[in-house]
Amino acid sequence: MSLTLLGGAVVATPAAVAAEQPVIGKPALDRDGCARIEKSLPTLADWPKVESRFKGKTGDEQRIAKIIEGMTLEEKVGQMTQPEIAAITPDEVRQYSIGSVLNGGGSWPNKDKHASQQDWLKLADSYWDAAKGSRTRIPVIWGIDAVHGNNNVYGATVFPHNIGLGAAHDPCLVRDISAATARQIRATGQDWAFAPTLAVVKDDRWGRTYEGFSEDPRITRAYGYEAINGLQDGSTKRIGYNGVIGTAKHFIGDGGTLKGQDQGVNPSSEAEMINVHGQGYYGALAAGSQTVMVSFNSWTNAELGIGEGKLHGSDKALNQILKGKMGFDGLVVSDWNGIGQVPGCTNASCPQAINAGIDIVMVPNDWKAFITNTVAQVNGGQIPMSRIDDAVTRILRVKLRSGLYESQKPSDRSYANSDEALRETWLARDAVRSSQTLLKNNGNVLPLKPKSKVLVVGKSADSIQNQTGGWTLSWQGTGNTNADFPNATSILAGLKQQLGDVNVTFDEKGDTDPKGYDAVIAVIGETPYAEGVGDLTRKTLEASKLYPEDLAVLDKVRGKGAPVVTVYVGGRPLYMNKEINRSDAFVAAWLPGTEGGGVADVLVKGGFKGTLPYSWPKSACQTPLNAGSADYDPLFKLGYGLKTGQRVTVGQLDETAGPVTCGSTGGGGTATEDLEVFNRTDVAPYKGFIGSAENWGGTEIGPDGTASHAEIGVVQSDVNVQQDGLKATWTGTGPAQLYFQNPAGTNDLRGYLNADAALEFDTVVHEAPANRTVISMHCVYPCFSEVNATKLFTDLAGAPKSTVKIPVSCFANGLDLENVNTPFLVYTDGKFSASFANVRWVPKGAQDPDARPCSSLS
Repeated sequence: MSLTLLGGAVVATPAAVAAEQPVIGKPALDRDGCARIEKSLPTLADWPKVESRFKGKTGDEQRIAKIIEGMTLEEKVGQMTQPEIAAITPDEVRQYSIGSVLNGGGSWPNKDKHASQQDWLKLADSYWDAAKGSRTRIPVIWGIDAVHGNNNVYGATVFPHNIGLGAAHDPCLVRDISAATARQIRATGQDWAFAPTLAVVKDDRWGRTYEGFSEDPRITRAYGYEAINGLQDGSTKRIGYNGVIGTAKHFIGDGGTLKGQDQGVNPSSEAEMINVHGQGYYGALAAGSQTVMVSFNSWTNAELGIGEGKLHGSDKALNQILKGKMGFDGLVVSDWNGIGQVPGCTNASCPQAINAGIDIVMVPNDWKAFITNTVAQVNGGQIPMSRIDDAVTRILRVKLRSGLYESQKPSDRSYANSDEALRETWLARDAVRSSQTLLKNNGNVLPLKPKSKVLVVGKSADSIQNQTGGWTLSWQGTGNTNADFPNATSILAGLKQQLGDVNVTFDEKGDTDPKGYDAVIAVIGETPYAEGVGDLTRKTLEASKLYPEDLAVLDKVRGKGAPVVTVYVGGRPLYMNKEINRSDAFVAAWLPGTEGGGVADVLVKGGFKGTLPYSWPKSACQTPLNAGSADYDPLFKLGYGLKTGQRVTVGQLDETAGPVTCGSTGGGGTATEDLEVFNRTDVAPYKGFIGSAENWGGTEIGPDGTASHAEIGVVQSDVNVQQDGLKATWTGTGPAQLYFQNPAGTNDLRGYLNADAALEFDTVVHEAPANRTVISMHCVYPCFSEVNATKLFTDLAGAPKSTVKIPVSCFANGLDLENVNTPFLVYTDGKFSASFANVRWVPKGAQDPDARPCSSLS
């Protein structure tokens, strides 16, 4: 069999299947010298051996063996440890022989969002000097999430997110952007890019959809090759003089989780893993990717006998497949506290993950405990010394191949402190132009005539934050303003450049009468999000429900005498029939980055090239939606995109409203879907509040995860992953509560009692409760029910993260489940401190062996 693109769909066609292990090497190249996006990919019967173009230098292995021979166990484990820059000093890098550091999204030198290139380089030099001053003198490497340019750095050009590059259908563009990103990274002193993401996304509810190039594995395969080729400067023995270390991530199947749940379960067969989710890795490893990052997701399908669970602990995925069958000889790095999700492990202790093949452990804050634990586990026989030596061999192999042993300190390297390298505006603008995807152009409204007089409306017209999206300056891409992007151009500014200031009127809300204008340009769409927070889970794909303000502005300007051109800024296709109907022309601009002028260029000058990298839904709950599936029926197919001058009329589309949520929460029946209440952020319709005598009506917890009364304070915390929890601290000065409530009314949750559900949440108890503490649910106070959780929290004090499961039936007496407005509340009047994450009601959760008996909560 082979995978072929036919009319926008990936379909299977007959082909011979090799009896022996397949081998994949350098891809076929187009005339421009870049990897070809093949018309079809052969179906593989087994994981292939991938022939890497990166061979290193003769003598490397002997040099590595000699270094390892002279190292202590503590020094070896130090090489395997990767702390976050906010949690380690240069002197500690020297003292513990630390092999690498990282900065998370939203982490900067001196915690300064506007840190200069000099600030970054100064810190990089200090880590470098510390490592070179250690007994082993092994250079330290600094990894950074440069996923669409060096996006953590103030003043840097930010390129379109991967979804836009997928629309461009241009592997050479990916190579050039990756090479530019490498130069940007060198400009601030890092060595290692945690990119590219090679997810083949199958459910667009996933909050990382925009990090995947496409649902089409052919694109991901070719792009994976060129992304690594660009980052590592195309060399074969040492990473090129202008390159950095690249990372193929996240291995494997993160784009195929059920319901698009971040860090969820991928139920794929092994054949699907090989032929769909593996394709990007074949390209990246063939190009010589030196590192692979493990994925947070699980790989489990009981019906198929697959039970790998969390991939951070999977010997099959890492040792047997990646290092064994595929022949990867670089290093494997974990994701942020990923080892802590392996059953039986914590963030600071996981022999299973190391034995499974992880070489560098990303342990941002608990790194000292990790070193102590790992050394003890080697001495105790839980981790063989041979596994430690293999890990360090791989780490040193990458460091030799990176050229760091012969390198100068970061501030003396090529492109260091180069403002020109940090600013790649013309390349970025060209990438934006190439990615614009025209879905509707009735009457050939576009391109606009030169000097057209236009009215510009919509929340994203003059918002660099919205057009850059997640993973930009901050982790979620939130909290930014235009002032945080001194070298950027908004779409509004680009229109003024093209048409002249005098011809452009901006009214965000659309209150200006369009009469007398040649066109209305409405720039609408999603607001920034990143992993977890961006998941839609049970939410609808219906844009008008997610962002009602956009439909409202279109209703104000349509049918008023001027044609309406809508520009959608967002990280995934949404059900937008209402918005498309109100538009004469409709353009998917994706997340263009800092060069919004590229959007304006194409609106005015034409030259639409983009085609859909993902299928476009025609209904609110039409997901998963992938070309080649038996029920494939999109509004616009994968690969659709009008060209300038192409005469196609899109008729009136069905505007049937979808349900409020996709999936059943039961009502009077039986619930089948988890009711998420808080998952890294509030899950609609619920919002987080604190209450006390200072304001029993409730003070809403802000988008930054903070709120404060004299009696209680809340801040963000890490429970499972970065900033996924809320740490609540009761001061003991009076009664107070933390709760999640639907401020708009109540919900019928009887189906959860019928489904034998449990209230579940993850928690870390920092300080045991001093007084009686309760967990309650409310059906509009004074209608409520509570359980005594004093002993529960006391027993958990000082322990690692725990998952608490309380049967909903424990609350049945006194609670009107048909009218619940507060599904989770914690109350006490004494001192108490705990972090809470992933609060949900789970059908059949009360049947789990670890569910708490109601009798233990009286």
